[in-house]
Amino acid sequence: MPKIKTHSGAKKRFRKTTTGKWLHRKSGLRHLLTGMSAKRGRNLRTAKVEEKNSSEGRVLKQYLPYE
Repeated sequence: MPKIKTHSGAKKRFRKTTTGKWLHRKSGLRHLLTGMSAKRGRNLRTAKVEEKNSSEGRVLKQYLPYE
């Protein structure tokens, strides 16, 4: 059986934690930041964790089969 190709966009943006959850950075911190409140900017700085059995987690398992 041939190897499965990993999704190159997903491998740049997501990584797996030791417990099997997916970690990624939140979007919205590149430009047009002057109209944003300071609280919102602080909350966007923290990384987001996706559960392994959520709908996104199941898709990421297909995108990154060797992670």
